[in-house]
Amino acid sequence: MKILLLNPPNQAIGSRVPKEKLPPLGLLYLGGSLIDIGYTHIELLNADYSNMEDALIIQKVKAYHPDVVLIGHSGSTSAHPIAMRISYQIKEVLSDVKVIYGGVYPSYHGYEILRDESCVDFIVKGEGEAVIRELIRGIDSNVYESVEGIVYREGEKIVTTPTAPTIKDLDEYRVGWELIDIADYSYWGNKRAVVVQFSRGCPHLCSYCGQREFWETWRHRDPVKFAKELARLHREEGVEVFNFADENPTTKKKVWKLFLETLIAENVDVTLVGSTRTDDIVRDEDILHLYKKAGFERFLLGIENYDESTIEKIKKGTTIETDQKAIQLLRQHGILSMATYVFGFEEETLGDYWGGLKKIISYDPDQIQTLYATPHRWTSYYHEVKHRKIIQPNLEKWDYKHQVMATNNVSPLALFFSIKVMELVLQLRPRAMKRYFFHPDPKIKHAIRWYYQMGRKVWFHEFYNFFFDDKRLKRGRVLSDFWRYVSVKGKEG
Repeated sequence: MKILLLNPPNQAIGSRVPKEKLPPLGLLYLGGSLIDIGYTHIELLNADYSNMEDALIIQKVKAYHPDVVLIGHSGSTSAHPIAMRISYQIKEVLSDVKVIYGGVYPSYHGYEILRDESCVDFIVKGEGEAVIRELIRGIDSNVYESVEGIVYREGEKIVTTPTAPTIKDLDEYRVGWELIDIADYSYWGNKRAVVVQFSRGCPHLCSYCGQREFWETWRHRDPVKFAKELARLHREEGVEVFNFADENPTTKKKVWKLFLETLIAENVDVTLVGSTRTDDIVRDEDILHLYKKAGFERFLLGIENYDESTIEKIKKGTTIETDQKAIQLLRQHGILSMATYVFGFEEETLGDYWGGLKKIISYDPDQIQTLYATPHRWTSYYHEVKHRKIIQPNLEKWDYKHQVMATNNVSPLALFFSIKVMELVLQLRPRAMKRYFFHPDPKIKHAIRWYYQMGRKVWFHEFYNFFFDDKRLKRGRVLSDFWRYVSVKGKEG
């Protein structure tokens, strides 16, 4: 059987603005899983790498002539309309090919997708490594009714099988690194880079995040094996930067400490970039020197908001004091902090934004990432705001960098300019400029300057999008009604 892993192009800012690209970790995991049980005729078509035109994608698919196409993208919701468009074109030239679609969005919209989209044959729900093995075997033998964790058609009927068990041992499955040329991928200023994952899931209850429900439980890889894999990738493949896909790799201090110590013992000069919670940083005050020694240069801290009542409402589970202290501790240990600021959780005013700016300046993070609250249907936050109106009906824009929900007290233009002014003030304030020009650590200075370079491109790209590309509704439907009117193109019909 010939299998094609297809990473469709995505128009989200994170895919299109940076020239540097990272490999599609999820598809590589599926490839590694299948190779290890004997399916060796597998190729990866990373159409997102160069924003490949549809015609060229179809030409390459037709030339390979696969029996099965596995399609998915890490930007799951925003990539959905493009994935469907390409899947229809694949079916037009290869009518017998089986299209399997996976990711977060199809996991929660599987029934509707099979109901509305004739181009998809199977949906894989949740973690795919174990499910895909059984599904491919089932397609091989034309018997897949007993496969857990899928949605498929049986005549006119749509069948959803029982949920597949959570993968307990993450080391049971490996990344199929042999499917890519690692030299093609870079990050952090043209340094050879890959995405890695130490853990899956999150034990916390943040209302706007779907990590807990999708992954079900927090699990981790063997910390020693994981550290040794990173060391091997550095020595054998020349990987310099490892970008962690985890939401909370630091959840268990003892396990995380063992990983850090093992990587340090490997004596490799690498850069690590990740995300975590501020309370984990404060908890690990006594071992933050190990973070630095292992190679960490920056943590994205999911602070999200700077108003005490909003933090409590979204069930973040942290405090203002903890958030501030985490930034201070990272700076003391020579590690950059990136603070997130999510706009639109509630009905805000211009005064709220002014107050938020003053607070975040007092936190003094090294970098800022501004985002829009995006009410995905699989989060509990969705149920809290299902009465609010949607002004962005195009799912391609549901990438956290476009305003999705209306704000009654602030127009989209006023909100957009508030965010842009906030970014300018935060990144050009004297303290930030001092670090840009005079930071004593050459590696950190490189990281700071690379971030500013990317930030400039994104900043102007967002201006162009807002005024010349984005189309917003003045009177959209309420969120609870929205999904009933989303057409095959991922837009309200």
